[in-house]
Amino acid sequence: MQEAERSRKQNARDKLVQAAGELMLESGYAAVSSRRVAARAGLKPQLVHYYFKSMDDLYLALYFRYVDGLVERQKAALQSDTPLRSLWNMMRESRGAMLTEFQALANHKEYIHREIASFSRRFRAEQVRILDELIGETKLAGLQLSPAALSLVLNALSRSLATEEFFNIDQGHDEALDFIERLIEEVDAGV
Repeated sequence: MQEAERSRKQNARDKLVQAAGELMLESGYAAVSSRRVAARAGLKPQLVHYYFKSMDDLYLALYFRYVDGLVERQKAALQSDTPLRSLWNMMRESRGAMLTEFQALANHKEYIHREIASFSRRFRAEQVRILDELIGETKLAGLQLSPAALSLVLNALSRSLATEEFFNIDQGHDEALDFIERLIEEVDAGV
């Protein structure tokens, strides 16, 4: 009986987190209320606060679900035959509305801001560690890039491209993408 009860509770909690994510993607984080989340999940509104002490806790649960996916995708990318290309593709695919909403939310919620900053530092450090292991300073020396600088360039460019594409700005995009493609081909050829 305890296992069935635990499973039922986890299922309800997962439904609430899923519903919050759907609402955030559709209408932004400001539209995520306990009533709307419960209605979307097909549950009673009081269950939101039964499973989450506050809406911040629900936002964090959603964020952790989101970043767990990123961690797994990064791991898979960096273990592929073409790790830099796979990492770049992952970065390009991960820069969407959900990340933008979490950034906006962090502007208004200090606790969430700290959690996102903490995770981001760990995520980047792991990315740099693995890039250093796979590529190393020697391979990047000709490009005058360290693994940390390469990680920053790829992350920053993927964010900028996503933002500008949202506003239909494309000046310089083709040249920047061509540069990244040449860099990836050169680095992945030596891995």
